[in-house]
Amino acid sequence: MSKLLIKNIKSLVQVRETNVIKVSGTDMKILPCIEDAWLAIDNGLIADFGKMQDFPGITDWKDLKVIDATGKIVMPCYADSHTHIVYAGNRESEFVDRINGLSYEEIAKRGGGILNSAKKLRETSEDDLFEQSFARFSEVISQGTGSIEIKSGYGLDLESELKMLRVIKRFKELNLIPVKATFLGAHAVPAEFKDNKKGYIDLIINKMLPAITNEKLADYIDAFCEKNYFTSEETKQIFEAGIKHGLKPKLHAEQLSHSNGIKTAVECKAVSVDHLEFCSDEDIALLKKSDTMPTILPGAAFFLNLQLPPARKMIDAGLAVAFASDYNPGSSPSGNMNFMMSLGCINYKLNPEEVINAVTINSAYAMGLSNEVGSITPGKKGNVFITKPIASYGYIPYAFGSSLIETVIINGVKF
Repeated sequence: MSKLLIKNIKSLVQVRETNVIKVSGTDMKILPCIEDAWLAIDNGLIADFGKMQDFPGITDWKDLKVIDATGKIVMPCYADSHTHIVYAGNRESEFVDRINGLSYEEIAKRGGGILNSAKKLRETSEDDLFEQSFARFSEVISQGTGSIEIKSGYGLDLESELKMLRVIKRFKELNLIPVKATFLGAHAVPAEFKDNKKGYIDLIINKMLPAITNEKLADYIDAFCEKNYFTSEETKQIFEAGIKHGLKPKLHAEQLSHSNGIKTAVECKAVSVDHLEFCSDEDIALLKKSDTMPTILPGAAFFLNLQLPPARKMIDAGLAVAFASDYNPGSSPSGNMNFMMSLGCINYKLNPEEVINAVTINSAYAMGLSNEVGSITPGKKGNVFITKPIASYGYIPYAFGSSLIETVIINGVKF
């Protein structure tokens, strides 16, 4: 791989000399930066950095490429720890239904929502699904995402879930950015099991999990622990089976009601628990005693006009908090992490330092990638972006409708 030097950087953001796996509470307000900096990337990894006045010169590098970043900010790429970007078609008709007054639950009862996506996905070939999803995959990288978690859950039968996970595996094999695969068979109960939820759970445990393990298709197991979907007890049963197959839990919880999802996630030692609109003070206390990362999905709360998760209260209580996009066709049809940062500042009252930590270091932790991405640290992947000339990193969430990323570098190469 070629060697890259970025020089005259106005501000090199999220610099950590030694690796930090997450930041919590008041530490989320701390964002180490180097002003008037340089950054060297060698063989796809961050090699070194410092102030321009201390620049040593790298005369021994052959084929050195140089980017002059005068007036520009350089940051580690975003880590998006919760997405559903592998799907078929779209659901803009439901968008109109919501405008006309229908709730998410009412749309689902009419055969919309997740079941609508499942119908479309079952009718779509693997290659077509790959092509549709690759367009979204490329889009989010161009918007600054340098690592991503992708879930299944729109198949809801054995072959369709395998089809989704095989597409995700194809993304992994491209070796563009780190990709984590999550099996979300327990996303909803499919129409053919409408009156036999136990039968569907048995299918997940006895058929889907062994097949997924046989092909080594997933890193995590997830469920939608929610009223009218999967109870806390059902979620535990599914997670226990997944753990036996070597999968770590992540969980959708407390989005539409309080369903003891956070308690379940903590008990099952989930790496993250996501959504959290109905997170209680008791839940915050449970999270403080755990290693589970609470993850806010501001795009979904914004798009569905839900009550907001108590992110500010969580951080003030001493918790680490991550933010992710939840890019999906029904409730958050955007993977733009710049916009998620803006929502974090505007709606959740996080300051820019807190929200940058939430979409880099903490979101990397939420998908088990703390040692690879999330900060400017020697040995981590050379996945960074360079902004257009701007006043400061705070301008990124401030200018919520602007495209401020000029160059995305993946593995030390322009994307």
